Order: sequence, then C-alpha cells, then structure tokens
Amino acid sequence: MAHLATVGRRLPLTMTLAGFILALSVVTRTLWDPLATQPIRAHTTYGLPALEDGAWWTTFTGMFFAIQPYQHIPILLGLVVFGGFAEWRLGWARAGLALLICHTAAVLGSALLLWATRNHGYVWTTGLSQVRDAGPSAGFLGAAAAASVTLRPPWRGRLRAALVVYVVLFVVYMGALADLEHVIGVAVGLVLGPFLVARRPHLSWRSLTRRDYRLFASIFFVIAALEGLIQPFSTVEGPLAVTQSAAAQAEELAGRDLAAGLVQAVLWLWLARSLYKGRRRAWRWAVGLLVVVIGIQVANVVYMAVVGEPGLVAIGFDVVLNTFGLAILIVGRHAFRNPSPRRARRTTGSLMAPADEQQRQHAVSLLQRAGTVNNLAWMTTSPENRWFEDDISDGYIAYRVHAGVAIGLCDPIAATRQARSALLASFADAVHAAGLVPCLFTVTREASQNASLQGWHTLQVAEEAVISLPDLQFVGRSWQDVRTALNQASRLGIDLRFGPLQEQPRGVQMQVKAISSEWVEDRGLPEMGFTLGGVDEALDPQVLVALAVDADQTVHGLTSWMPIYPPEGGMPIGWTLDVMRRLPGGFRYSMEFLISATCLTLKERGCSIASLSGAPLARTVGPDEGLDRGTLDSFLDRLGETLEPYYGFRSLHAFKSKFQPRTEPLFLVFPDEAALPRIGLALSRAYLPEAGVRDLVALMRHGGHDSRAHGASRAG
Repeated sequence: MAHLATVGRRLPLTMTLAGFILALSVVTRTLWDPLATQPIRAHTTYGLPALEDGAWWTTFTGMFFAIQPYQHIPILLGLVVFGGFAEWRLGWARAGLALLICHTAAVLGSALLLWATRNHGYVWTTGLSQVRDAGPSAGFLGAAAAASVTLRPPWRGRLRAALVVYVVLFVVYMGALADLEHVIGVAVGLVLGPFLVARRPHLSWRSLTRRDYRLFASIFFVIAALEGLIQPFSTVEGPLAVTQSAAAQAEELAGRDLAAGLVQAVLWLWLARSLYKGRRRAWRWAVGLLVVVIGIQVANVVYMAVVGEPGLVAIGFDVVLNTFGLAILIVGRHAFRNPSPRRARRTTGSLMAPADEQQRQHAVSLLQRAGTVNNLAWMTTSPENRWFEDDISDGYIAYRVHAGVAIGLCDPIAATRQARSALLASFADAVHAAGLVPCLFTVTREASQNASLQGWHTLQVAEEAVISLPDLQFVGRSWQDVRTALNQASRLGIDLRFGPLQEQPRGVQMQVKAISSEWVEDRGLPEMGFTLGGVDEALDPQVLVALAVDADQTVHGLTSWMPIYPPEGGMPIGWTLDVMRRLPGGFRYSMEFLISATCLTLKERGCSIASLSGAPLARTVGPDEGLDRGTLDSFLDRLGETLEPYYGFRSLHAFKSKFQPRTEPLFLVFPDEAALPRIGLALSRAYLPEAGVRDLVALMRHGGHDSRAHGASRAG
C-alpha cells in the first residue's frame, strides 16, 4: 500500500484521467453498452465524418470514451502503463502536453490522410474514411514515445523499436482506424520528445558491430513470430491485404490456423534466440529458410504478374521484408560463428572449455610476475575459474560462466594500466562473440574508470577494508576491544600459529575441517563459493593461516590470508583476509585476537598493508560520483538482506570497523543495463552453485530469522 501511495503521488495526472474515464463510463452506461447505442455517440466519437459534420470538439471529448465496453480494459491499462511512464519521466505538465499534442495530431492527421486518399480506388482508406473512433490510446502511446528521450541507451532505442514495431504490425495486419492513429501518434511523439527536454532532435549513425547484427537478425525473426501469431486474428482488411482479389482473401482466411501459427512462432523464436547468441548452425538454418521462402514468393510474384491476379503489393511487401532479413544475415555473417554449447565445451580455447591445472599454474606465475592493483586478486587463481588471455597483453582475466554470463573476477592481471584496459576490451569482444554477457566483479576504481571509457556502466557492490601496517599501534580508546582480546588470549594461554595449513599437525587440520563443517551445517545451506573461500582454499600452500590454539592444542578459531603482490610484481607486500571460522563455545574474542595478532606479525615481517577484504553484498552507501545505479543495486540489497541471518555479511562489515581501516570501493562493471537481471541470476548461482530448490526455498522462508553464527569473508 505504501508503494501504491507513492505511485499515486508521482502520477497525479494519470490516476486522475484513469479515474475520470472509469467514472464517466459508469455514468454514461458505456461500461456495459456499446457507445454506438448511446445518444451521446455523435458528440463523443471523432474521425473524418465528425469533422465533416462540424463536430470538431469530438477530437477532445472522444478521448474519454471507448467504442466497445471491453476496450475499457486495454485503454485503462495502457493509460496507466504508457501514460504513467511518460508522467514519471517527464512530470505531469509535460506528459499532459505530450498526450494532448500526440492525440490531436493523430486524430487530425488520420482524418487529413483519409480525406486525401479516399474515393481513388484504395478500398482501405475509403472504408476508414467512414469510420468513427474514440479513446486516448494514440495519445498515451505518443506520450510514451516522447518520454523515451529521457532514457539512456540502449533502453531508449529498445523502447522506441518496440513501439514502432507494435504500431506498424497492427496497422499492416489489422488496419483499423485506431491502428492508423497509433502510427501517427508515435511518430509525432518521437519528434516531440527532444523539444520537451529543450533538445534538438538529431539522427546519428555508427558502424554496426557484431552484437548489432545479432540483435537485428534476432529482432527480424521475433517480428516474424509475432506476424504468425497475429495473422489468424486479422480480418484481411489492412492496407496491403485489400489489394488481393476476393477469392484470394477468402482462401487466405480459410488457410489460417492458430496451431500452425504457434508452430511457426516457436520455430522463429528459437532461431531468434540462437541468432542472438551468434550460433553458426542457426545462421545456416535461417539463411536456408529465407532463401527457400523468397524463392517461392518470387515465383508467385512472376505467376501473378503473368496471369494478372491482384495482390502483388501484399506479396511484394513480404518479399521486401524477407530480403531485408536475408541481407542482414549475409552482410553480418562474421557475427554468427559460435558453435553450439556442447561443441564449445569440447573446443580447445573456447570460453566454455574447462580449464586445467596447467592453466592455473600459468595464471599464478603471471600474477606473481606482473602483480596487481587489486588486493583480492589471489582469488583469481582458484581452480574453479577459467582464464582468458589474448595475444597482445601478457596477462589474464579469471572468469566463471553462469546463466549465460561470463563473470570476470577482480581487475585484469597485467603489468601496465594500458595493458589491463586492452585486456578488458579483448575479453568483452571474445565474450560477446561467444554469445555470452561480460562483466567484471569486485574491481577497483582503476578498472571501473577503464570500463567507463569503453562505454560500460559501473555499480559499487562492496567496500574493501585496508589497514596500514607501518604505523599500526593499538593505542587509544578506540582500540579497547582489540586490547581486551589480546589480553584475554594471553590470560587463557591462547597463542597465535601463523603459516601454511598444510604444515600444521594432522590433528590441527582435522579440527579446522570440523569447525568449518559445523559452521556450514549450522546454517542449513551449502557453503557459499565464488568470492568466499573455504577450507579447500586455505589448504593452498601459498595461503597463510592464523590459528588461535590453547595449551591443550584446541583450535578456537582460524583465519586465512591471501598474498598481495605489488603492481610491479615480486614478493608479497601484504595479505588479504579470506576465511574466518570460530569454534562454537570457544574463545569469545577469537576473531579480534586473530586479526590483531596477525597484523602485528605481518608488521614485524615488513609488510605494508593488511586487507580485511570486503563483506559480500554489504557496503556503506554514500555519494556515487555520477556512477550508474540500476536494477542490480536493489537486487544485491535484497539478496544481502536475505542471506544476512545465514552468513552475517553486514554484521561482518560492521565488525571490521573495530580495526580502524580505510575503505576502498569495489565495483561491478558491465556493458549493458538490459543484462542486469541475467547478471543478478548469474551472481546468485555463482555464490550458491550447489544450492538446490529446497535450499533456496528454505533460504527465502527463514531469511528473516536471527542467527548467532559469525560470518565468513572474502570480497563482496
């Protein structure tokens, strides 16, 4: 109800118009009786007959009525959706002006066109010149087209394309007066939009990319599918079909079958989806089908021309459209070279091909040699990753594939900023070529800036907590909790053991595994992966583990630390916190003790920084410096709130503030806002790859319950 109240306050004009139309339909009885049977018909229906009768005011009074009772449903829904969108983006005054201008232009423009073309042998316009209409549909469609100017690419182009395809398909295959008005209303709205925001309209052109060719080919077959679904319901009265003979019209109507239309639509939609992914086999099928169809249509055109049968305009329209689709496929044939997913997994060098230990060791060597600007970069060496390399940059990008998204981890690994930027561009090109969506997760400000220069969007997803070690001293009131932890550990005889876990006695290793297993079982969900480490990652010989061990050799808690290599490569200059586990019922201040004692040890070894990493899905919201916030932002917030009782991410984020760290933002970068829902799904699958339906149901059902267990950490 609160959301409805907010919408009502933001859309006063839309809500008022919708309420007025509904109330008026009840008062005039047009909600259940056709308008044609009411005495007010002559004063509330517009069109060329009304203007010739001198009833010019019907242009405006007709906005508030519907010809048939059932038409109130699409009118009210369309007014709320399209008119509401326009008012939300433009404000009530400009949206109202756009609605009025587009409606008036559509009604008067249609009347003028019909007056000029009637009684010249064109049955369609002659018939429409005698028809009256009512309703505001042309106005709110035009207003939505005008409001599209406020959207950023690619949403602006997609909304405009959807509106244009809708009005053109319906005027061609349905051919009603309202459909003609819709075409004019949308056209006027597209021209009017820039003026409403004090901007001159202009057309721009750029070279088509591989992705553009795929998108156009996909849209072509989506339109073909929509045609197959619309045709069984059309009346063969549109501007093209009326050029056919009466026998041809009757034959076409009799031959239309909804089942056949559904089969055709399914086939075209399959081709559209596969072409969007750049599948080579789908391209061959599409080209072959179009060649056959065009050949049959051309032969039919020749036959009709020889025998003099009417209908050349109608079939010629289909030939032109199919030829256009075939031209897109042939000119853009380089964009459709991806094998099927099954074959891609068997292809060496494919983005879908599984990686091996040799590739991992090569990535480790590159990271140690080139270094990194991202303190969390050691996670890019995880065996679950794949690694992308190009022929130019001596580096790599680690990534995982989920839900059709190639999720890159951290910044590109390369020696220079220019090389890292070039590697990002190569990765994006290769991922697009494979029919996947690229993105990079938990990258630094440098990578987000490089991505922005390449036209990508950025979204902050976490904050990294970094401690400067050279000047670290636990002095002052703000460090009281840390000093208490160190003093309590000393009093209880708990010492720090710091080194590779593999070098610890087997009994200690077994305790560590038991603590981790109990931690997972306590949550009732699988252990999270992706940017969150576990015991397997802690067993890496190049990862150090801090253990809180008492005199009885009981492990009360553990933390693991990943190496940080400087940008120029060489020995680690610091370490990043990864796994955090505490023995239930053990030393209360285990985590405070382990982190503070480890920082002191690293300081003694000459390290300059200790990163406490970033809590996944948790951050301090502040000024965004112009960064884009989008759908995924609210998705991450909801996911973080749901997982908080189980994994304590946000509690962990607050816990790290005890160590007085400085914070560095971590970002998600992605090229297309339209892919945000898919990226959100991919991230959820990456974090919970082993979760089944039962796990997810339990997560959503109990997401609000409290949990006493402490969270785990790696970068958000």
